Amino acid sequence: MIWQKDVETAGRAKIEEIQLERLKWVTRHCYNNIEFYHKRFDENNINPDKIKTLSDIQYIPYTTKADIRDTYPFGMFGAKMKDIVRLHASSGTTGKPTVVGYTRKDLDLWSNLVARIACAAGATDEDISQISFGYGLFTGALGLHYGLELIGSTILPCSSGNTEKQVMLMKDFGTTLLVSTPSYALYMAEVARDLGYTKQDFKLRLGLFGSEGCSDEMRTQIEEAWGLFATDNYGMSELIGPGVSGECRYREGMHIAEDHFLPEIIDSNTGDVLEAGATGELVITTLTKEGFPVLRYRTKDITNLNYEPCACGRTMARMSKIIGRSDDMLKIRGVNVFPTQIESVLVSFPQIGAHYQLIVRREGFMDTLEVKVELIDAKLLESYAELEKLQKSIKAKLHSVLGIDAKLSLVEPKSLERFAGKAKRIVDLRNQPNT
Repeated sequence: MIWQKDVETAGRAKIEEIQLERLKWVTRHCYNNIEFYHKRFDENNINPDKIKTLSDIQYIPYTTKADIRDTYPFGMFGAKMKDIVRLHASSGTTGKPTVVGYTRKDLDLWSNLVARIACAAGATDEDISQISFGYGLFTGALGLHYGLELIGSTILPCSSGNTEKQVMLMKDFGTTLLVSTPSYALYMAEVARDLGYTKQDFKLRLGLFGSEGCSDEMRTQIEEAWGLFATDNYGMSELIGPGVSGECRYREGMHIAEDHFLPEIIDSNTGDVLEAGATGELVITTLTKEGFPVLRYRTKDITNLNYEPCACGRTMARMSKIIGRSDDMLKIRGVNVFPTQIESVLVSFPQIGAHYQLIVRREGFMDTLEVKVELIDAKLLESYAELEKLQKSIKAKLHSVLGIDAKLSLVEPKSLERFAGKAKRIVDLRNQPNT
């Protein structure tokens, strides 16, 4: 078990002492080894010696995904290529990928951080862990692989896809721990039911889910489908991959490894740092990475931080579930809408499934939203009265939560696309003619 009690239960003063020492180191490391940061510091008339307190981080400009893409492929690396032993990249939706590199020390750190959050969630060396993230340039699979392996867990590296075989192996091998996206966990449960299995046929007890948002209601569905205890964890390739934060057994927020990451919450529009407890965009500074350090990286993820000690004994800041991403937020008739808000409404209705699609169109000068969601029982399509009653109920609840009217389309079971990786919920047709 990876339980670094002296650090994970340290007082706030000790945590900040560690952070300041490491902030000074990483600032100088970036200035001396990365041309991008050296130039940016000089342009803003600052140097590493200006960092004397944690609040002095305010003098450092933010780093964005665009900065990483503009220096593609290796311009943000803080180590020579001979010392880089692993490359990963996130594909994104447009343009060049964001490429990240790891030194041997970085990989050891990464494994330890993933092991830390896995143990906090309840993973042990007796688990058989099935990793159903896609292996490759994506950081999720290998990150969880090496972290769980460090604990001593038996690893079943299934990757994503070939779902029927995965279900078979899950049963035959006695998988106890599942790593996947939340949406894929639900799809696997759907396939298992179609194959005639019940949850009693499996030994699953713990799920480590990430890579996409998961509402409390969706998590309940996963737990009921598999009979496991589901936890969230958080990370991204630009920061290290999974391992930045994760839930403990109390599930009162994801514990951030503050000895390795310095979090801030800012207003996405103004860039102003917000007071403790406020909701806004998460900004992270990596404090100990050598190969690919980032200073004040804008994640675009919307959350808030809780600095109160957790009932589990850990004292490091906890981040709430990601509400959404600032770039995924939909603005419909002046109202900000996050997909997770819609999901929380949909999964509260037992007649409909967990798979949905959001279609955004422009009609005249106004944006419109259509919500497509599957029925669980196709027979409901044959009863107009029941279908109309259900539609009215869902639309009323959506209006109550979102504050706007949305078109609702109830479609046949299994008619929407399934995703083995991160689910693509939003279809934006605003720039397409005749839609």
